[in-house]
Amino acid sequence: MTVQELYDKMSELMPETLREPWDNDGLMCSMDLNATVRRVLVALDVTEEIVDYAVEGGFDLIVSHHPLIFRPVTHLVPSNHTARKLLQLASASVSVFSFHTRADKAIGGVNDLLAERLDLSNVRPFGEGGLGRIGELAEEMTLEDFAYILKGQLDTPTVQVADGYNPVRRVAVVGGDGKSYLADAIREGADTFVSGQLSYNTMEEAPELGINMIEGGHFYTENPVVGGFLEMLLKLDPSLDVQTLDSNIVRTIY
Repeated sequence: MTVQELYDKMSELMPETLREPWDNDGLMCSMDLNATVRRVLVALDVTEEIVDYAVEGGFDLIVSHHPLIFRPVTHLVPSNHTARKLLQLASASVSVFSFHTRADKAIGGVNDLLAERLDLSNVRPFGEGGLGRIGELAEEMTLEDFAYILKGQLDTPTVQVADGYNPVRRVAVVGGDGKSYLADAIREGADTFVSGQLSYNTMEEAPELGINMIEGGHFYTENPVVGGFLEMLLKLDPSLDVQTLDSNIVRTIY
């Protein structure tokens, strides 16, 4: 399958119409849209380490969640970190696809996979554009018990918890930075809101707002989509050699 053909197939599952207006995702770079894709590297981010690994490993394509190009690149010179990556990718003929907010919203995307990790049932979209997901646990549990389950399921070193003094049963999830969806979660009747990144000022209002809040880490709440991309690619073309790589450069010091 060519670069263009594979991009078009993935876009059928994650349509460009789902992309938020402020977002910049899609086909980030390619020296030859007719080149055959045989080896694919999947990661949450296109860091310089990911680019080095792809170039040295002879990969044809990188598929990421966070966009390689988010802000305008005004000069294609090595002094700019994004331009430096683009130059390296172009010289090695490595293409890049980034599926960001449309992967958040798509069926089987970031937030569906997050809800699945937390074993939620009766899951449905909520919030602007249907980006978030809300569902129910099979059994009610304490906030502390649920937080420990979440920590294990996401393999995150720490979680931040703010107690809204509710048992946990109806849970709303938004991977990444989801604090702008808190009001929507409350309107939907969630007793607990899970996101990757919530501000202190937001979380301290949990008792007053009557909703539990859990911050699970931006990387960790979105990283399940890496496995989702891998499965998608292999379904589209079982002959592909697909590898995943951890792109997280943020570490917790205990």
